[in-house]
Amino acid sequence: MRLHSLFFSWIAGFILLIQGGVTFSSSVEEGVADTKTEISAQSILERADEIRFPRESFQVNVAISTVSSGQPGDQYQYQVLSKGNENSIVRITEPASERGQVILMKGRDLWIFMPSVSQPIRLSLSQRLTGQVANGDIARANFTGDYHPQLLRTESIDGQDFYVLGLTGVDRSVTYQKVLLWVNKSSFRPFKAEFFSVSGRLLKTSRYENFDTILGEMRPTRIIMEDALKSGEISVLDYSDMKLRELPDKLFTKDYLKKLE
Repeated sequence: MRLHSLFFSWIAGFILLIQGGVTFSSSVEEGVADTKTEISAQSILERADEIRFPRESFQVNVAISTVSSGQPGDQYQYQVLSKGNENSIVRITEPASERGQVILMKGRDLWIFMPSVSQPIRLSLSQRLTGQVANGDIARANFTGDYHPQLLRTESIDGQDFYVLGLTGVDRSVTYQKVLLWVNKSSFRPFKAEFFSVSGRLLKTSRYENFDTILGEMRPTRIIMEDALKSGEISVLDYSDMKLRELPDKLFTKDYLKKLE
């Protein structure tokens, strides 16, 4: 009788062990699935970033025109020098009245040098540069380094399929606290983005257009940014003359800014 009880106790224990194993296995599989989703979102974002701008050091000219309530507004031109998407220099080339002003970005730290001021002035990435364009929109276009991505869903727009990524800022210093980014599933080209405040209020939208083969990739040469709070407030960024360029580290220092005039 005792042997019989021991046998059933052993069977019951074995069943519990199997059930525990199934539960543990399911948890592991769920964890793997979550990891795969996270890796997938990260890889999508990295690929979209590579299409927007090259990984190597480069320079590019950016013309920004602003329209307000259907009327033409400010017109600015910049030369951007970028190294590894972490270090950038933005030089104002037009209008002539502001020529000589230089913005330096190191990581997410930003300063502006003006010929009439002896010391560089600290800026934030979210401050307005011109029109609907923030400093970070032109100085730091690195979603991968600034945001934690999550793959929210896929959408079909005009017969094309897109990943929709939810991006959450790594800290309060990033240009926008939350971003929704649509990325083409087949080409990984960015399609459009929506930018939000900390409270979740939609601030502006952008569209990536006029793709052209530049430095071995089909890249957007135009970004249209539209204010979500004020109807008719639009800024157009046109990129041209993008080319790879060797940029020494000493270039990206506050002491070197004066030598760029």
